[in-house]
Amino acid sequence: MNLTKNRGILVLAIYLIIVGFVGAFRIDLGALSILVPILAIVSGVLLIMGK
Repeated sequence: MNLTKNRGILVLAIYLIIVGFVGAFRIDLGALSILVPILAIVSGVLLIMGK
């Protein structure tokens, strides 16, 4: 398996997987719920920067 060299795409993929699991299985992340918006922000910044 070949992982992408673009960090923004990799973080976006992780974000989408987490959002998918949380939505599909109604998982409550509790204190980790702050992780989802932070991943979205990091992904967006990295994509804009082209990294």
